[in-house]
Amino acid sequence: TVLVGSWVLYVQYSAYTELCRGHQCKNAICDKYRRGIIDGSACSSLCDKETLYMSRCLSTLPNNQSKLGDQANLASLVTQILSVADGNRDGQVSLPEARSTWALLQMDEVLLGLLLQDRGHTPRLLGYCGDLYMTERVPYGPLYGLSLPWPLVSWVPSGVQRAMDQWFTPSWPRKAKISMGLLELVEDIFHGTYGSFLICDLAAAHFGYTDRHELRLTNARTVVPEDEFRRTMRVLKCETDDDCVYGVDCRTSCDISEKLCREEPVQPNLAKACGALKDYLLRGAPSAVREELERQLYACMALKGNAGQMNMEHSLILNNLKALLWRQISHTKDS
Repeated sequence: TVLVGSWVLYVQYSAYTELCRGHQCKNAICDKYRRGIIDGSACSSLCDKETLYMSRCLSTLPNNQSKLGDQANLASLVTQILSVADGNRDGQVSLPEARSTWALLQMDEVLLGLLLQDRGHTPRLLGYCGDLYMTERVPYGPLYGLSLPWPLVSWVPSGVQRAMDQWFTPSWPRKAKISMGLLELVEDIFHGTYGSFLICDLAAAHFGYTDRHELRLTNARTVVPEDEFRRTMRVLKCETDDDCVYGVDCRTSCDISEKLCREEPVQPNLAKACGALKDYLLRGAPSAVREELERQLYACMALKGNAGQMNMEHSLILNNLKALLWRQISHTKDS
């Protein structure tokens, strides 16, 4: 990761980018840029003006092309992608720009990040060169707690870690605003413009927040198109329900007679989000609202099955919880 002002530089690899270290990454990318193979809005700053500096590269697991829901608004998606692809803003997409954009779109987190940007749920994409891309910096993360150095993780008991998670958090009104952001994310990916999605890992490490206490999803790989989830689960063999797990938080039940997992999620996103927020929101909550907040959170956590089959209950719980939080912070500077 490289910080350049308010930018954060992330480097990924696709079919045409070799494994590299430090300055070798820049040399490999800039060589392809100068040969006209790739292009993008950040190439000139990186390779000509040298106003971007890379200290190291990050490689990840092999990338998989993202799949969207059947009801995705493809026309809107194409328009958004073409806008990003036109790196030099000349109204045309050159072959190097197209090649670079295609490489970017093979990375799930880039495509899903673009889909969620309109509502401010993910860090803004600020530029790219080939399959290297830059996003705005998210200064505070994880969502709560401390990122302990890895040698300490195994030494600190899990109970102590959970307690510490709640010590190092903002003031309660600011926690309420951050929590509103997570609830709005859940709302926007439920039958949204580009189909329905499931959040399959709600660990605090995958979320952060800005100086204005606006939530950002910092790891878009945790968001999975619901259609892709269903296709995967319906062919997954099982003996018990424990075999029917996708990621960390997405589960179905096992059809014992068929020895196959059912495709219906056990919990909707909203129930999992409320579970992740329960301790975070109840600690330090104003006494006047604590009892009602706890009641609503437990009702939310009790939601079962696919939210698509219970739109009214899902919406009612979501709206009531958002309204309760908003009443507590709407008159404060944190709103």
